[in-house]
Formats: sequence, structure tokens, C-alpha cells
Amino acid sequence: MENAVTQSLLGSIARSIHEGGLSELTILGIESTSHTFGVGIVRVSSGVPEILVNEFSKYVPEKGGIHPRDASNYHAEEAPKVLHRALSKAKVKLSEVSAIAVALGPGLGPCLRVGATIARFLSSYYSKPLIPVNHAVAHIEIGKLLNNLRDPLVIYVSGGNTLIAVQRRKRYRIVGETLDISLGNLLDTFAREVGLAPPYVVNGVHQVDVCADWGEDFIDLPYTVKGNDLSFSGLLTAALKKAREAKSRRELGSVCLSLRETAFNMLVEVSERALVLAAKSEVLLTGGVAANKVLNDKLASMASIHGAKFYTVPADYAGDNGAMIAWNGLLHYAYGVVVKPEEAFVRQRWRLDEVDAPWLLED
Repeated sequence: MENAVTQSLLGSIARSIHEGGLSELTILGIESTSHTFGVGIVRVSSGVPEILVNEFSKYVPEKGGIHPRDASNYHAEEAPKVLHRALSKAKVKLSEVSAIAVALGPGLGPCLRVGATIARFLSSYYSKPLIPVNHAVAHIEIGKLLNNLRDPLVIYVSGGNTLIAVQRRKRYRIVGETLDISLGNLLDTFAREVGLAPPYVVNGVHQVDVCADWGEDFIDLPYTVKGNDLSFSGLLTAALKKAREAKSRRELGSVCLSLRETAFNMLVEVSERALVLAAKSEVLLTGGVAANKVLNDKLASMASIHGAKFYTVPADYAGDNGAMIAWNGLLHYAYGVVVKPEEAFVRQRWRLDEVDAPWLLED
């Protein structure tokens, strides 16, 4: 998995290995920001990164949306099982791990606290450095690693986030974002309210996409773009009203089709504007909604028109996962970014543009 990204980091990683008297670095990452409890283990040996394991367990409510307390209880119960599976499959003992990385935000408070508590304990008990990771940055960095990218325009879409970012002065700078709900939240809430879900995704296909195949007509719905920002709440309200008025499967399908096309086209518009302004040659789509084929096709076409190459994240790494936390933790660790267990505070609203990223390329 050696690539341009890791090449620029080899010096710092090699220094960390040498100064620690180690032959390699092995980072264990813990993810628990929302519905998924994940454990990933990443190793760098001779300058080459390798994802050893990416285990997870996902909380799916029987009805309604995710309740933070129920999800956190699920995580607390599943955590030991997921951790054991990850260590067993990777054939790694906790005593052999170089450091523990954990997602401290953004996310749901009760869920975040489960992962943070486990990470603090492991760090203290095994005397391992503890690395604080921002969930959003981790989504970006795993996408860059797997696609061999150096400086892409980033389109990050998930259940909790919708934003466009670029690298600038050792941080990610947000150049466009949702002003209210996220794209993932829009799709999930609509599907739930009209009785299509849960589950929201079946065999990798969102229920709104399944419903859209029933429709034939495009219905005019609110299209709200403000500069390079988006607003989805009006679109959701209008689509729900139309769906409740639908008298047939075909009419409901037309609402689903129109909702999806309107929302995705809004994102394509602001992404195109950002691409032209930033003059990037690479476009990366990451986050849970990055698995959507229709969205991928639209953004790939947009990038092609402007001579840019489009990349997305493999399905196993598009959603929340521990491997992305481990990899981003390794990047932080290479630059000495660690915290004491008692100072590993959860930050529910930890924004992407608040994170120092010393591994990023110079402007």
C-alpha cells in the first residue's frame, strides 16, 4: 500500500520508530462516534502501511432513528467482542501495540464516551500512548491512503456531515457545508418517515434508491444553494408532504426519485464551484454516503468535465470504521500528537477545520 501520501511521511514515521527503539509501528484504533463500534489495527513496517484488520459491529434500531443511549449501551456490550475479534484476526497482543488511537469527536456524546473510556483504560493499563483523532479527518485520510492521493478536493458526506474541504496551511479548510441537516440524515429521515426503513441500506443500496426505481416523473422540489453552502431541511419537508399525498407506488417512487436527484444535484453544483475555484486535479468522495452509486456517477461526470480525476472509498471503509481511526492515529503519532488518558476529552462538535494536521503537504 506504499504510495505518494506515505512517501511524504516516511521520514517522520521512521524517526518515531527509531526513537522508540522499535522495528515497526502498530496502532490500534477505536471508533464509536455513532451507530458503529469499530476496532482497526494498522501497521507500518519498512515504511509500508498495512491494514491488518477492520472489525466492527453496527447498531440498527428496530424502529425510529438512533437513540444515543441505546446505541451506547449496544457499544458497551459489543466492544469486548469486537476488540477480541480484531486482535485474534490480526494475531496481535495488546502488549505489542505501539499506541491506542480513539475518535473523540464529533459524534453522539454517550457513544463517544464508550470508545473514550475503553481507550483511556487500555492506554493506562498497558502504558501505551493515547492518540486523539477527529472522526471527519479520519474519513478523509483513509480515502487518501487507499486511493494514493496527495491534495484532493474533499467531498465528505455521511449521516452527520455534508461538507467540501481543501488542504491549506496544515489544516483542512471548509469551503462549503450544509446549513442544517446532512445529506445522509436527509435520506434516512425521509425513508423512515414514509415507512421504507429501517433498515436504511440493504445489500449496499439505500431504500430511497430502491423507491426511486418505482418512479417515472420528476417533481419540482426546493433546491436550496446559498453560495457554496446547502440547505436540505426545506427539501425534506416538501418531499414528505408529497409522499404523504402519493396514491400509488409509482407516485411515491417519483417523490423518491425527485428527492434524490434534487439533493445530489445540489451537492454536485457546489462541488463543481469549489473544484473550479480551488483548481484541484483530484476529487475524493468519502463518508458513509460515498457508497451511493448514483452520487458517484454524478460526481465522476462533473470531475471529468473539468479534467479532474474522481476517486471514492471502498464500501468497507466508506462507513464508520476503526481502520480509519488507526491510520489517522498513526499520522498523528508520527508527529508526536498524543494526550494523557485523563486529558482525552470527548468533543461532540469538534469541527474538521479545528484540527492541526502537520502531515499535510506544504502550500
